[in-house]
Amino acid sequence: MAMGTGIAGAADAPTPDTPAAPKVLRYAIRAAETGFDPAQVTDLYSRNVTAGIFDAPLRYGYLARPYRLEPAVTEGMPEVSDDARRFVFKLRPGIYFADDAAFKGRKRELVAEDLVYTIKRHYDPRVKSGHLYRFEGAKILGLSEVRAESLKNKTAFDYDRPVEGLRALDRYTVEIRVANSDPRFLLHFADPMVGIVAREVIEAYGDKIMEHPVGTGAWRLAEWRRSSRIVLEKNANFRDERYHEQPPATAVPELAEAARRLQGRKLPMIDRVEIAVIEENQPRWLSFLRKEFDLLDDLPAEFAPVGMPHNHIAPNLAKDGLRAVRYERADVSVSFFNMEDPLVGGYTPEKIALRRAISLGVNLDEEILRPRRGQAIPAQGIISPGVTGYDKTFKSEMSQFDRARAKALLDLYGYVDKDGDGWRDQPDGQPLVIEYSTQPDGANRQLAELWQKNMDALKVRIKFKIAKWPENLKSANAGKLMMWGMGWSADVPDGENFLSLGYVGSKGQSNKARFDLPEYNALYRQQHGMPDGPERLAVIEKMQRLLIAYMPYKVHVHRIFTDMTQPWVVGYDKNLYQRDFYSFVDIDADAIAKAHLKAK
Repeated sequence: MAMGTGIAGAADAPTPDTPAAPKVLRYAIRAAETGFDPAQVTDLYSRNVTAGIFDAPLRYGYLARPYRLEPAVTEGMPEVSDDARRFVFKLRPGIYFADDAAFKGRKRELVAEDLVYTIKRHYDPRVKSGHLYRFEGAKILGLSEVRAESLKNKTAFDYDRPVEGLRALDRYTVEIRVANSDPRFLLHFADPMVGIVAREVIEAYGDKIMEHPVGTGAWRLAEWRRSSRIVLEKNANFRDERYHEQPPATAVPELAEAARRLQGRKLPMIDRVEIAVIEENQPRWLSFLRKEFDLLDDLPAEFAPVGMPHNHIAPNLAKDGLRAVRYERADVSVSFFNMEDPLVGGYTPEKIALRRAISLGVNLDEEILRPRRGQAIPAQGIISPGVTGYDKTFKSEMSQFDRARAKALLDLYGYVDKDGDGWRDQPDGQPLVIEYSTQPDGANRQLAELWQKNMDALKVRIKFKIAKWPENLKSANAGKLMMWGMGWSADVPDGENFLSLGYVGSKGQSNKARFDLPEYNALYRQQHGMPDGPERLAVIEKMQRLLIAYMPYKVHVHRIFTDMTQPWVVGYDKNLYQRDFYSFVDIDADAIAKAHLKAK
């Protein structure tokens, strides 16, 4: 793996006759990317890259807290009318895609038809969008019918067929009409899934489109070695965007000063982003300490006692000018049960009892203390802190550890040792063997060891199926895994994003458990069209309790994260929804030179 150092070549200040060295931001991610097509990718790491290459119509203010939507490539905010059933987007003229051979030498402007085409791609069965359910909730008029016809007749999706709900009114104006009132519909238009693509690029690269992202964003993909290295460079066609971020009054002084210094600067302020894939925590942490990386994206939990003792940055690191940003991600760590699996799935009392017993047998206190090193809080339900619908007073069985009750449940429903070998069997006498999918890195090995300990105590056999993260994701979406431990981070600051993990319309997408309960589905559709307020929150609580009762997911924890930056990274803060943070930071060459001299 080729990795430069964060300070290499930066000691010599440029003279009037020599240009300044390119500003490069280097960091590492802990799971391999899957590709760079906005409609297809669902993993956090790939989406963080597509967010820089493609523009969504809207964006979040990078430093704004609470989170605030603002225009990205639109002239003002979209018009919303007809009880949140009609939305009109006016694109700004003069925005251009990065140069690409697909444009045959022409400079290609972003126009309304590009947004129309981008949305339609999510409905194309061949694309296999992982985000379709987010549009289907609102039901864009006519598009579901075009998709259904394509599926029924096994024909290509007809992109040229006009539909009532999605029209380009002129060169820069798009009208969207939906059947279901959707007060939060615009939230999705700041998400990388609506990164706007050009039709001729998609058609030129076909099945290779995951390797050839071309957008109007600040960055272009300059180099990609799969599962190893991703390099972004400035898009020469990027428009004149200026830094205008205003930090909240609660911002730390360093961030407030950085924002003041950066006002009015042309974006992006750096020239290149180099991303390494390092799955093991120790080398990623040590590489950061050696200044080979400028940013540590997610301090590994096992090093929190060293880097963040008592949840404050270690004095030796602070003395060197490093900065820590600690935050609760809108995030849940779950283990899902495949509800279509013949062993752990199903809705009959004995199947529900098996899942609930397994959940009760998971020692969350030990999980938080040992593998997670205190960097998490127990989860009471599927909705995380930081989004609409989270209630910190909500308590449930989800977080309970009760081994005696777990054993009693298993005994009551016939999961007992029938052949005298010391291990529980199924009620029909077949062996009871749980298969849990996981990854080969150290952090997941520790979690697997705890699963082994917990299930051994219940006399339930468990075996582990190990594969790389992208492989497990693909298998989970296809319904091929019995159980898998995974994290889910919110795409938008609203609890519906988590509730979709149990909705039938997102089965094979966010709904990895393939849960399908009519009562839950009806409540999901009901809350979707409700305005925020007590009535909607009451419906959301009913949904959470149904998920706890049927237990398609064992929700373990909400994780607490810490990012760290070297002293020369200026303006970094964690925005959970504006993912291209590298578009809003600068590299201080003087600080690098000082660090280099100090290292000597």
